[in-house]
Amino acid sequence: MPRHSSFSIQAPSAAVMVRPHHFNVNTDTAADNHFQASDESHKDLAPLAYSEITRATEVLQSNGIKIHLFEDLGMQTPDSVFPNNWFSTHAGGQIAVYPMKVISRRRERRSDVIELLKQQYRVQEIIDYSGLEYDGLFLEGTGAMVLDHIDRVAYAVRSDRTDPIALERFCTQFNFEPMAFDAHDSRGRAVYHTNVLMCVATEFVMMGLDMLTDTGRRQEIIARLERSGRQVIALSNEQIARFAGNAIELQGKDGRVLALSTTALATLEPHQVAVIEESARPVPLDIPTIERAGGSVRCTLAGIHLTPRD
Repeated sequence: MPRHSSFSIQAPSAAVMVRPHHFNVNTDTAADNHFQASDESHKDLAPLAYSEITRATEVLQSNGIKIHLFEDLGMQTPDSVFPNNWFSTHAGGQIAVYPMKVISRRRERRSDVIELLKQQYRVQEIIDYSGLEYDGLFLEGTGAMVLDHIDRVAYAVRSDRTDPIALERFCTQFNFEPMAFDAHDSRGRAVYHTNVLMCVATEFVMMGLDMLTDTGRRQEIIARLERSGRQVIALSNEQIARFAGNAIELQGKDGRVLALSTTALATLEPHQVAVIEESARPVPLDIPTIERAGGSVRCTLAGIHLTPRD
């Protein structure tokens, strides 16, 4: 019998999503986000993105995931559909608010999201790191870090969006061990966010190992993951480019699921899917327009690790 019925602190049963009304590919972030598509068609992407998030929300809810859906009516927040970058939640009642590199992304922070979390979940403390922006120090949430909530490790690709000082400060405050590393794509370009190449689930990890340029560090990370009892699924550079690493494990009504895009699932090999299905059921979401902005399913979901109020 699959083991995905058991509760896991790694897999939240609720998440925040943001439905955009004026979605567009953000030219401000194109310099270091090489997963982003250059939109030369000038096609109005907003209605497509709106429909994709609407449908993705319905699919997740039908699988027993509680989705808190917020609307973004603003014209100056093209990446608002990716809320996991500006805040994260943690068992014990903590919320972290993060410093963002690009000014247009700083506008995504919303007090109404924080207020809803305080109303519906037990929140003890809010730690706001956004003031580090004035010192040029950035740490873009669970895009910059892939958090292992079980083994208490924060995996982080070194980049302009993951400052080592901010990373150390977060890890000290939230009791994670930082494990930073360098990663580059097949053209030698630095990877901007960790969650495009790595997904940590309860019993497996999907990771673009070929992107880790330091072979010694790569072996350290593999050993650490295997010591935690997880099976490591090595993803190719082509699979990473098609967002196979940008997935998230969630707790559904019938057990754990792996939310990922249809693009990502289509690029996985049968033996890789078989490993996933031993502990989680893949739930594909069709979001090709959203993916043009350089992020996929993991980026659209800010998981809630807080305790619900009675």
